[in-house]
Amino acid sequence: MAHGVLSFPLTAFHDDGTLDPDGCRAHIAGRLAAGPGALFPACGTGEFFSLDEDEYRTVVTLAVEEAAGRVPVVAGTGYGWAQAARFARIAEEAGADALLVLPHYLTEAPQDGLAAHLERLAARTRLPLIAYQRGQTAYGTEALRRIARVPNVIGLKDGHSDLDRLQRLTLAAPDGFLFFNGAATAEIQARAYAAVGVPAYSSAVHAFAPEIAGAFFTALRAADHATVDRLLRAFYVPFVELRDRAPGYAVSLVKAAARLRGQPVGPVRAPLADPSPADLAGLKALLGTGLDLVGASL
Repeated sequence: MAHGVLSFPLTAFHDDGTLDPDGCRAHIAGRLAAGPGALFPACGTGEFFSLDEDEYRTVVTLAVEEAAGRVPVVAGTGYGWAQAARFARIAEEAGADALLVLPHYLTEAPQDGLAAHLERLAARTRLPLIAYQRGQTAYGTEALRRIARVPNVIGLKDGHSDLDRLQRLTLAAPDGFLFFNGAATAEIQARAYAAVGVPAYSSAVHAFAPEIAGAFFTALRAADHATVDRLLRAFYVPFVELRDRAPGYAVSLVKAAARLRGQPVGPVRAPLADPSPADLAGLKALLGTGLDLVGASL
């Protein structure tokens, strides 16, 4: 998974909010055509939090069918461990290769509880698990050592961007334990994460502009700092500034950008909201700038 951008596809909905399987399939196929390192359906960008179990089954099944073994399919799961285990069973039946365990629901928890949550879920699925720390979930070194002893807990995705803590975790982990940069718009901090031993990252931009995401990934791996800086200054930093204007824009801007590219992904589901007309106009201009930089068109 370190050899390509980690792609987090969107979940397509009709205008009335119902699931659009054909739109999902078309969107997933487009992401796969761009050659990602792995496919992560029904995760945060894919609005896992708004899917019922039947919709989740459809989304993961479509991803597995389209991937056809070419790249790993890592499905999202979450909430409390009992509900997460229900989604895990569905993902197993659908043929997923692994699970990304999104943060537990609502409550804060001590380190022992965070570890026990992963242990209980791991005992109820054969699939490998990647823990995702963000929000109220943050592992210390002892909890990390504890979950790393569970045979099917294989890695950690970090969304806190606390590089001091992350460096301690990477040093505490056993050999072969995987780490991923899961910061929002991860490209912004990709060099800093790589410096502490975490080169693999997820890319929401890949969901709507794989040309930009791919160009950045190639430049970063080649240590082409001039290209990296140019893409950061002209596209990624302005995108983050736009993203920060409203809660939920980390998903709704991505979906709006995909629609601007002609992808049939539909609107976001409440409680998320689509961008304002002014922000949509700014997004269109910024997308044009980013595509021009990599020789692509809107």
